[in-house]
This record gives sequence, C-alpha cells and structure tokens, in this order.
Amino acid sequence: MAFPTNERLHEVYGDAADAAQRRLEVLAERYTARFGAAELDFFSAPGRTEIIGNHTDHNGGKILAASITMDSVGAAAANGTSVIEIVSEGYDDPIVVDLDKLEEAPLCQGSTSLVAGMARAFRERGFTVEGFNAVASSEVIPSAGVSSSASFEMLVCSMINHLFNNDEVTVADYARIGQYAENVYWKKASGLMDQMACAAGGTIMLDFSEGVNFEQVDFGFDALGCDVVIVNTGKGHADLSAEYSSVPDEMHAVAKLLGVENLCQTTEQAVLDALPELRERAGSDRAVLRALHYFEECRRVEEAVRALHDGDKARVLEMIEASGNSSWKWLQNAYVPSDPGEQSIPVALALTEIFLRRIGAGVCRLHGGGFAGVIMCVVPHEHTDAYVAYMTPYVGAENIYRTNIRQVGAVCL
Repeated sequence: MAFPTNERLHEVYGDAADAAQRRLEVLAERYTARFGAAELDFFSAPGRTEIIGNHTDHNGGKILAASITMDSVGAAAANGTSVIEIVSEGYDDPIVVDLDKLEEAPLCQGSTSLVAGMARAFRERGFTVEGFNAVASSEVIPSAGVSSSASFEMLVCSMINHLFNNDEVTVADYARIGQYAENVYWKKASGLMDQMACAAGGTIMLDFSEGVNFEQVDFGFDALGCDVVIVNTGKGHADLSAEYSSVPDEMHAVAKLLGVENLCQTTEQAVLDALPELRERAGSDRAVLRALHYFEECRRVEEAVRALHDGDKARVLEMIEASGNSSWKWLQNAYVPSDPGEQSIPVALALTEIFLRRIGAGVCRLHGGGFAGVIMCVVPHEHTDAYVAYMTPYVGAENIYRTNIRQVGAVCL
C-alpha cells in the first residue's frame, strides 16, 4: 500500500502531519487485521465550526462557516461484492450494509442507517456505489456541536467518490447526500450547513436561498493571532430533537403567515409591518423573535463577508459576538425552556465573558444547534493557556479542545 506523501500530509495537516501519519499507519494495521491485505486509499474529513449564521440554513439563509482541524480518517478498498462493511474505532459492532437490500435497511439505527441512506442517495443521483471495506477513527467530538456525524458522512462520501466515481462527485452533492440520509434514514430535520462546511474546506459563505451556493472566503483565526477553543458544557444532544425541530418549525410558521414557504422569500420589514398580527396568529412571541433573528443573522453574515473582502478581519469578531448574543436572546437556544434548571451553556458563556473582560480581548458564543452542548471562545494565542486553565475546574480538562480552521475539506489523501 502507498501512504500519502509528506507533502500531501503537510498540505492537509500542517505541523500535525507526523501525528497524522501515525494515525494512518494504525488504520492500515487495523484494516489488515480485520480484512486482510489490500491496496488501500486513505481519506480525511474535518469537523466544522459555525462562525456566524446560527439556524438560518433551513429557511434559505446565509452562514459563515469553516472546517476545523479535528477530523475523521479512514482507510478503504473495494471488495468486489455488494456489501459495505465499515469498522469504526470505539464501536463494538461493524456497520454492514447490503446494497442489494437497501429497501430493507433499518431506519434510525445510527451509522448503519446513515450509510444505507447515503448509498441510496448516491444511486438516485446517478452515481455508482459498490461494496467496500473500511476502517475509520475520529477526533471530532461526538454530540458537541462540531458535527461528528457530518464529518463521518463526508468521509464515506469521499470514499465512494474516489473508489467508484473517479472523484467526479461535487461537494454540493456530498452535502445533499448526507442531508438525505439524515432526513430520511435518521428522521432528523437537519439542514445542509454541517455537511457543506465539512466537505468544502476552509472558510465559506453559504447561501441556501436557491439550492446550495457557496463562496470561499479568505479567513482564519490564526491571521488574527487567535485560537479557537471549544468547550463542551457536559450535556449531549440525544434528547433534544423536539427542541431543534421547533426552530425551523416556528420560522416556517411565520413565513407561512406571510404567504411564503421560507423566510428567505420575504423580508424583515414584512415581519415588522405585520408584527401585531404575527404575534397573535403565530401563537408565540418566540416564533416572531426567531424570525427576526434569522434576518439579522443573515445581515451579519453579509457584513462579515464585506469586511473580509475589505481586509477588516477584526470586524468579524464583533459579528461573532453579536451573533452569539442573538442566539441567546432572540433565537433562545441557550437552554431548554422546559428545563430551566439546566443551563450549562449560559453558565459556560458567563464564565468565559468574565475571563475575556479581564484580559480585554476575545469573543465567545453558543456553538452549533444549541440547547446543550458546546460554546466557542476565540481567544488571543497568548491567553489560550490561561483560558484553558481558568475553565478546567468548571468543566474538566477533558471537555476543552483547542482547534483552528483547516483549509482542506473531505478528501482522498
């Protein structure tokens, strides 16, 4: 087998290339032990960070997002059968999908359902899927708002693309395929932001008003002398499907009252003009606030992109802070309303704001879907160690992760 060149690993991993090489060597050993010798290809797909644009994708909105240095890796080879088998580190049971029996694949059964859904979506889009064996492992934090599931999905997409489709499948197709698997085979009302940010690489401005359009944007926190620190507040997302669904449902309800399907088809002024009626007929002031958050959040994305084009990267930090405040106050996904005693995200944000005020620099925000999970802190390099030390007694060192933006998306290495 041929491992990726040092040049290629440095392109993807930078200073962490040697560690990446060791990870791939372990994968190769695991593959051989499980499946026997084969001519392997190696793959990587990053996790993602949402910079600005919390909960806008499902209504045709705009998002500034980026891939991060945490990634999933895999080694794979075609096996000449109709069966996909993937062994993932940390999981006892392999993922086994018979491509001749996709109609019998179970729904809502974790990664097995996702792989079956992706295989079906590939075929329905006219692409080829055949059997292969693979081993995989991941550094992307599960249930913590950096899209471990989307990273895995994009890893599998890159395998199928390279092994059977001559690398001709686009990243927009990857995203649609991953979304289909989550929507249909996992019954999760996900948008496309997670998949696109993991697949494309670097920082991208996404516009979902007409399909999936994205623009690469020249931005990285390291250019501002900052690190990204993800803090897991200690509670997962498994029981929050109803809360997540309430966000698009309430935004769609407001849009419907204005005679359209998605908020991208109307305006903030239309919401303001109809505000008394909307507050009454929507049945919830929160729905109206969430609609207003949508428009203000899309505006913030546009303003941040303009600032980047003008070379004013520091302005993005102001937009991140404003976005986080809007998520907390207008979108209201910092905690579960039915369980006000559990407010792990607001506590972590409050602690971080105290730290940042003391050093006079940096910003923080709720990260990802919200209600529980993680926050993001953008902190100057020289204060990163102090921030980690400060937060450790409150959340534990094992729940604090340093990362940054990665410029390469889901790829065959």
